[in-house]
Amino acid sequence: MRHRACAAAIAIVLALTVAAPTAAQTAPAPAPAGPTVDQLIALKRVGSPAISPDGKLVAYTVREANWEENAYETEIWIADIAANTTRQLTNSKKSSGSPKWSPDGARIAFASDRSDKQQIWLIRPSFGEAEQLTHESEGVGAFDWSPDGRQIAFTMMDPKPEPWKDRDKKYGDFEIVDEDQRLSHLWVIDVEAKKTRRLTKGSFTVGGFSWSPDGKAIAFDHMINPDPSSSHTMDISVVTVADAAIRPLVTQAGPDNRPLWSPDGTKIAFSSAMAQPFFYYTNTRIAAIPAAGGAITDLTKSFDENPGPIAWLKEGILFSASQKTAAHLFLLDPATQAVKQITPGTQWIFSSFTATPDGSALAFIRTGPKEFPELWTVSPMTGTLKKLTDMGAQVAAWPQPSQEVFTWKSMDGTPIEGVLHKPANFQPGKRYPLLIVIHGGPTGISRPMPFGSTTTYPIDIWLNRGALVLEPNYRGSAGYGEKFRSLNVRNLGIGDAWDVVSGIDYLVAQGLADNDKVGTMGWSQGGYISAFLTTHDSARFKAVSVGAGISNWMTYYVNTDIHPFTRQYLKSTPWDDPKVYADTSPMTYIKQAKAPTLIQHGELDKRVPIPNAYELYQGLQDQGVPAKLIVYKGFGHGLTKPKAHRAAMEHNLEWFGRYVWGDAPPA
Repeated sequence: MRHRACAAAIAIVLALTVAAPTAAQTAPAPAPAGPTVDQLIALKRVGSPAISPDGKLVAYTVREANWEENAYETEIWIADIAANTTRQLTNSKKSSGSPKWSPDGARIAFASDRSDKQQIWLIRPSFGEAEQLTHESEGVGAFDWSPDGRQIAFTMMDPKPEPWKDRDKKYGDFEIVDEDQRLSHLWVIDVEAKKTRRLTKGSFTVGGFSWSPDGKAIAFDHMINPDPSSSHTMDISVVTVADAAIRPLVTQAGPDNRPLWSPDGTKIAFSSAMAQPFFYYTNTRIAAIPAAGGAITDLTKSFDENPGPIAWLKEGILFSASQKTAAHLFLLDPATQAVKQITPGTQWIFSSFTATPDGSALAFIRTGPKEFPELWTVSPMTGTLKKLTDMGAQVAAWPQPSQEVFTWKSMDGTPIEGVLHKPANFQPGKRYPLLIVIHGGPTGISRPMPFGSTTTYPIDIWLNRGALVLEPNYRGSAGYGEKFRSLNVRNLGIGDAWDVVSGIDYLVAQGLADNDKVGTMGWSQGGYISAFLTTHDSARFKAVSVGAGISNWMTYYVNTDIHPFTRQYLKSTPWDDPKVYADTSPMTYIKQAKAPTLIQHGELDKRVPIPNAYELYQGLQDQGVPAKLIVYKGFGHGLTKPKAHRAAMEHNLEWFGRYVWGDAPPA
């Protein structure tokens, strides 16, 4: 019976009979003209689903903006699958998240910073107050229940060593780069006795981990320090819970992480670069190794995308992966290495999968071109889908723009896909202003979904104003296979710009876009491509916005926290091949710049450090190009607070309004 129930769940969505939506729905209000910046930022969104062991309940989070505290906060909710109802479970100051069910389903462990540092808390799904479990001075990182429910393993950063404290007292606060590294290690806490015990120590930092089915051991990944540039040192070891004895398991070159035990405990699957020296743009694999050690088997060498392992069931290994602009669930047979796509459709976006221990039921988040992200589950008895939330009610009264995927050929003949957003009142035969929003990565991806989660570029406000918005999946984007992901190696910016400009040409040729009203923008790699365009095809653009973008690859290389990224994509250092660094850098072509350019950057950005912004700004000023540099204080590579997102959106609205639509400049 268990096997049949599991098979029904794995058949999920092959039937795709959709049940009625959640009962609690409110009548839509009269349609307003369209969302405001604050309304877009304040949209509530579901996340982190966790299905109960018996498959009857799903815990999940709802994120919303707290304007008073200037923070995004999450609370935990419970969906009752049979009753088709939802209710809020936690309600406290600050956030509660990462819900994890105890093996018997009686309690939920979750993370909360309500007591300052993040700690593990326990709560019963039906009643009662939350109880604080850990009281660690450094706070708690990742955590998970033992199979018997008696212990919870967690990671925690080591406290600052006494010599460091003495140094600070004597000399003040400073950092020795590449040497002052605080490491995270693995601990366990006895849930009833509330006693903690350290499991790992040494000159490495622990990342992800997985309990063995018998609860006697934990497999964990680790690298030499938490610096992102050290990701190539990531290996996997196993620690025995009883005596904290550690033995290395996977020690090959390149990153190996995300261990996952087989149901019988004899093997461990993991995500791996399989010792490839250039792993930033090549396919990640799922590999397996005997739990006692031995030969590594590459299980997905025939699967041309990046698989993300989720769970190892009796039927095989569940993993998720992108397929062009869609995202799906797959089942891998470790014996035959056959891969089967489980979720149906071509443009659905499935994510955040969670399965019962026996695999008899699944829950996940699904969105699509006309569907706001919602929580869904699968009935193990009928194999039908059931929608558990109705978050789309928030946007039901707004004008509904359309999102469609289309393909064009780049300048070198490469097929490129993009997501084209059209206004709700789109009229064929009319030419519209065209705004380009370029994703980061470069291995990011733009997907067709309404009211997307971007909190920097107010796409829906521009659509309501009567613009088209194109999000190109330029060469290097995820979802299209390793060969496509490698097309901008030693060709960064150059080939990417071909893809964007050819997309503009296509929309103009189709009679959709007004060639005299075009703007481009993007964050991170998207900001870099926008900077490249402002110094190459500048006369085409009425306005450009560069968000946390690279302006000079040498400046970037010596400042970034991921030096290997540049060496892998450009296949050299600036000392060994200065020409490729110059050819792909926007600053090399600064004298060609003409388009008014807004530059947005976080003050403390380590990924694309802020010298890139100042360099571009000064170069544009020297050429007499209208430019504005806005530095968001206290932020790193991404903005993380509602008011900063409000500022970034409004700055972009003002900039493109002024130069594309001819609005008066702000006072």
